[in-house]
Amino acid sequence: MRLWLPISVLMFCLPALAAKATPPDAPQAQVPVPQIAPLPNVPSPVNRESLPHINQREADQSDDQLNPAVFSHHLIADRIWISGQANFIFQAHEPFHSPYAGPNSFQSRVEMTALSRVLTLYTGVKLARWTEFIFDAEEAGGKGLSQALGIAAFTNVDVVRNPALGQGVYAARYFIHQTFPLTADRVEEQPNPFYLQDSIPRRRIEFTMGKMGMVDFFDNNSVGSDPHLQFTNWAIDNNGAYDYAANTRGYTVAAILSYAGPKFEARFGEALMPTVANGTNLDAALRRARAENLELEWKPQWFQGLDTHIRPLAYLNHANMGDYGQAITAFEDHVDPVPDITLHRHQGTLKQGFGLNVEQALPANFRVFLRAGWNEGHHESFAYTEMNDTLAFGFELPGDAWGRKLDQIGSAFETGGISSKHQQYLALGGLGFILGDGGLHYGREDVSETYYNAHIVNGLYMAVQLSFVDNPGYNRDRGPVIVPGVRAHVDF
Repeated sequence: MRLWLPISVLMFCLPALAAKATPPDAPQAQVPVPQIAPLPNVPSPVNRESLPHINQREADQSDDQLNPAVFSHHLIADRIWISGQANFIFQAHEPFHSPYAGPNSFQSRVEMTALSRVLTLYTGVKLARWTEFIFDAEEAGGKGLSQALGIAAFTNVDVVRNPALGQGVYAARYFIHQTFPLTADRVEEQPNPFYLQDSIPRRRIEFTMGKMGMVDFFDNNSVGSDPHLQFTNWAIDNNGAYDYAANTRGYTVAAILSYAGPKFEARFGEALMPTVANGTNLDAALRRARAENLELEWKPQWFQGLDTHIRPLAYLNHANMGDYGQAITAFEDHVDPVPDITLHRHQGTLKQGFGLNVEQALPANFRVFLRAGWNEGHHESFAYTEMNDTLAFGFELPGDAWGRKLDQIGSAFETGGISSKHQQYLALGGLGFILGDGGLHYGREDVSETYYNAHIVNGLYMAVQLSFVDNPGYNRDRGPVIVPGVRAHVDF
């Protein structure tokens, strides 16, 4: 039984019921709406089409009144940027049906102590008119439910997937960003942690090189890409089938070249792959290991001039990946005592995938999004999660209707699957870096997430969320699982 639809409808109706109970003369907050497309014919202080394409998960608040923070001035002397954020997510679940379990299963017993944290210090400096250097320090700790194992579309994207990884402050990003203007026409802009300019060329070429997250620049979606203010599920916050180059913490070393114009954009990135699946170290030998990423973007504005973004994506990974078919054959021929894909890795193996990312602004500041993705399932999932195809869609609505303009509610559904070889490998008792119940009665893994994010004061936000997971780990024999959660977020 799939409960995601009634859960989403229930959560969506709560604010409307609260609005009916509000007296007509109740005071209204006189603050602008954050990250919302403007109504037709209403001037906007920020041209959203011109924003540099960064994933707002790590750049939640800009230095303007649209996004209040504890400290309002981040750009010092028009040259140096300093800001920060702290994100805390608590999740729990009750016992659920589970006739068996394996080493990588989501635990069926009650879990009530999963609290994660991510603290980030953003810094940047303008080296020249169009040249910037960005450096971000980060600390991540706590833990997720079941050590982030057993669910491909896991419920908390802030969780580090390797529980043995040491804690402490680390350099999350350090990169050079260079802009090459193609026109004298400028668009006024609000600086943010990744882009310190107060105006940008309407047409431009950009070059970025250094340590970064690939989803800081690719697969960006203004409705479903920010676990600090929006969804927290791995396959809703990102494309679950986008096995993007990254180490355990989600970062890599890369170079990205992009073109940006009013109606069309394109970006290409070359990045380092980890040495092993879900590994902490990156392989610097580009001849044998690397990732190519290409994303296009079209902005047609079909509906009453409201923003439309259509982003097709393609990627090709070269890495020391294993072959599911070879691991299965070695087990069936009694060469290996259990299926073990790590014994059948080959340097230079190719894994390709495709994605589609669509978002649409609608009247009343209502916004919807859709993501779809596929990757070939013969070789092991290597960097992000164990998923070979996905479809996700959802919405976000600001709190204007109930007099809470900085609040927002969102709900999304995602369904993911794996290839027949991947299914057979897990059914025979094989382990991936996330999944492995010791057996498998295959079914698509379906998840939903609904949240209400409330602005408390200045840069402080509190959110309640409810997630539902059917067939965790693609296993019909286990689940379903209901995961409530609470999130606290502060920008300073």
